[in-house]
Amino acid sequence: MEARCFTVGPLQENCWIVRAAGSDRALVIDPGDEAGRLIAAVDELAAGVDAILLTHTHFDHVGAVAALARHTRAPVYCPELEVPVLQDIQRYTFPGFGPLEPYDPEETVAGGERLDLAGLELDVIFTPGHSPGHVSYATEDVVLSGDVLFAGSVGRTDLPGGDHATLLRSIATLLDALPDETRVLPGHMGATTLGRERATNPFLHQLAH
Repeated sequence: MEARCFTVGPLQENCWIVRAAGSDRALVIDPGDEAGRLIAAVDELAAGVDAILLTHTHFDHVGAVAALARHTRAPVYCPELEVPVLQDIQRYTFPGFGPLEPYDPEETVAGGERLDLAGLELDVIFTPGHSPGHVSYATEDVVLSGDVLFAGSVGRTDLPGGDHATLLRSIATLLDALPDETRVLPGHMGATTLGRERATNPFLHQLAH
């Protein structure tokens, strides 16, 4: 699988564009900002976009959804519990950011689904804690973890609907379900692996007890 990262917006969010090796179809995960830059990247790939996948609907992850969906005509897959946020995103945006355009997603996911998109099979894993409906997408040797797990850190839980104990349970779910060599493509900062985080992430030490 090929994965390209575009770090966008003032909060330095990672939008991922992924496709099966050699495929002319792609997926866009969490287009958070800089819609023009992401549209140019999609056009440069010369790959049709089969879907736009959202891990969660915090404003820094969805700011370019409406523009990219219009341009690509790709359906948007949104966590079921967070559809109302996407539909009224400006209400959930920090002061000084935006305005952001709301969007009514074509598809919803809740965890447990297997999606067959762009020649990739993706397992949708329910990983709440950073936000109430957060999901992660696992395919081949990769998990797109949104804001659940980072290199050396974990997602913040001080926003509405966040819960630290729930977040740690979600991370434990990923560690139990996927092999250590699984690459983690997160919503901020650099890529890592589940095994590296299991061994070195200080926030995960309590999971070992």
